[in-house]
Amino acid sequence: MGLVLCATRGGEESIKTQTKAITLAKERGDPLVFLYVADSSFLDKTAAAVVVDVQEELMHMGEFFLVMAVERAAEKDVNAKAVIRAGSFIPTFIEVAHELDATVIVLGRPGGENRRFDEEEFADFCSYLAEETGAEIITS
Repeated sequence: MGLVLCATRGGEESIKTQTKAITLAKERGDPLVFLYVADSSFLDKTAAAVVVDVQEELMHMGEFFLVMAVERAAEKDVNAKAVIRAGSFIPTFIEVAHELDATVIVLGRPGGENRRFDEEEFADFCSYLAEETGAEIITS
């Protein structure tokens, strides 16, 4: 038995990724965990009080996104859990993948105007995650 770990950040694009993770967990009979990383590192050169406020807001927003993801899973008869962490996305994601002993990681492909990676960078990122976690990487 494995564990499906799905990174989510909310929004319309995440629904497709969450649906893929829910389907995989159901097909495999594996537990499902949705992860939201509240990453305020984009504010590194901002006053500390502002960073604290933004970090708290990101955590609240993440909690909301995770509740919706868990509800989507329940609608498909999949029992999912939610994990929220604060930190820089990549090291935090890898840390959680190890803590949970994730065997499958589901990630959304870059898309839209707010993409973090182009396709080549995303492929490199997926390879890096596979090496660092030992998990199978599946993209939606």
